[in-house]
Amino acid sequence: MPIFMLNKEIVFPPVELADEEGILAVGGDLSPERLLAAYQLGIFPWYSDMDPILWWSPDPRFVLLFEDFHVSQSLKKIIRKKTFKITADQAFKQVVMGCRQPRKKQKGTWITDDMLYSYCNLYNLGFAHSIETWLDDELVGGLYGVSLGKCFFGESMFTKASNASKVAFVYLVEFLKKKQFVIIDSQVYTDHLCTFGAKNISRTDYLAYLNRGLEHPTLRGNWNQHLQDFDLHLFY
Repeated sequence: MPIFMLNKEIVFPPVELADEEGILAVGGDLSPERLLAAYQLGIFPWYSDMDPILWWSPDPRFVLLFEDFHVSQSLKKIIRKKTFKITADQAFKQVVMGCRQPRKKQKGTWITDDMLYSYCNLYNLGFAHSIETWLDDELVGGLYGVSLGKCFFGESMFTKASNASKVAFVYLVEFLKKKQFVIIDSQVYTDHLCTFGAKNISRTDYLAYLNRGLEHPTLRGNWNQHLQDFDLHLFY
């Protein structure tokens, strides 16, 4: 497959031209305009520090469809105990900073300084969101992603306390279900999200869900009041 080099013009090649790994293009920038254009086409950036920006559209695509979502009995018990306080969009940069910390057996992080800056820009514009988990006023877990239409594009999550990120994820899923979202895009397979019912689907099917979700207006701005008006414990 050819490697498409991007320039200042915000244009992407057709996603069907991605290589077997899912790499579609190289270069460009991480401006809000380019990032939003990419997500609307089923494309996302993912690269390591010191490398050029790589743009991906893998086939298959790892997603969570809401009808497949399930929560273990042990996690339901933790939610019912109300061990954690959950907020939205109150500590976006701190959540991204938590997510960029190298995992075990990982030498570096794909959340570069440029990625941090760019997603904070999307947050300030009302397109990126974080769910925070607090324990005794300490941020102990969370996740962040991008929202367009009725689609949520999950980027990363972190935890410093057992089950903190899992509880944040359950809050996110139930909140998005209430708001009648169509899909959560998790991009590439992880064992962690597989336990919640996420699965691989073909790129063709993914694009159909994506386009359906993009027919709706975007819930922009700070989500915290929306989340506080939503009582997860009524479900668990």
